[in-house]
Amino acid sequence: MSSPAVTVIVPGRDVAAFAAEALGSLRAQTLDTWRAILVDDGSVDDTRRLFADAASADPRFLFVAHDEPRGLGAARNSGLDLVDTPYTAFLDADDRLRPQALARLTSVLDGSGSDFVVGAYVRLRPDADGPGYTPGDVQPWVTAATDPARTGTTLAEHPAASGNIVAWSKASRTDFWHAHGLRFPEGHYYEDQVVAQRMYTLARRFDVVPDVVVEWRERRDHSSITQRLSEIEVLRDYLEALGEGVALLRAAGATAAVAERGRLIRALDLPPLLRIAETHPDPAYGIALEAFLETLPA
Repeated sequence: MSSPAVTVIVPGRDVAAFAAEALGSLRAQTLDTWRAILVDDGSVDDTRRLFADAASADPRFLFVAHDEPRGLGAARNSGLDLVDTPYTAFLDADDRLRPQALARLTSVLDGSGSDFVVGAYVRLRPDADGPGYTPGDVQPWVTAATDPARTGTTLAEHPAASGNIVAWSKASRTDFWHAHGLRFPEGHYYEDQVVAQRMYTLARRFDVVPDVVVEWRERRDHSSITQRLSEIEVLRDYLEALGEGVALLRAAGATAAVAERGRLIRALDLPPLLRIAETHPDPAYGIALEAFLETLPA
């Protein structure tokens, strides 16, 4: 087998119900020159055993364990410290890669020389009448960021790309992370937001492709962070991440991207939060939202 081209960092905590699918989606890749760093973040279920067994059975998997939960940002950073392949990608352990994902993303970077490439993604939603999950359609804001394909673009040329703020829809040159000292914030939720905007503002050039590369799971039990926005602690981290992302774009002089993010946040992020605030028992929830609104670009 050829030397690995891409390392996929796979963090997980208490995701035993889904981890087998995530690992299976890696084994099913049409590109076989990958390795994966499986980071168990202090799980108390079977996640650690599943990760360890995968590493024992397949040398492409490397197992790393946190004895205590340290958060998604810290788990990703533990993986980043071990990457020695040309490219770096991410997959959360409750999601699934499409079979062509790694081949498509790395081949684009091979040809373009850009710093990173951004792909499309879909929601993996629970079936109404069964235990399974079914992928949905590509949402309009995802399409705006990734369709049509663009090679060697910039944030000034394609400000809508700033709406794609997730780590796991991208593959990057590992040297890009090292050159800029990029790491995920630790001790906070929604750590993707700030890192994504730093990537866009630091990149010489990046690529986008309309291909769906990841299926992002919406858990049936509503236990994922993106499904816990009624919790004030989660809300505050969410608003802080949104605000820091916009501030980074503004500091970089990315005027069009600032306007794009403001429009998208008002259209997509705020309406469900405002609905929660209407009936939330703690007035601090609404106060936090109002303060955030004052900072948003019109």
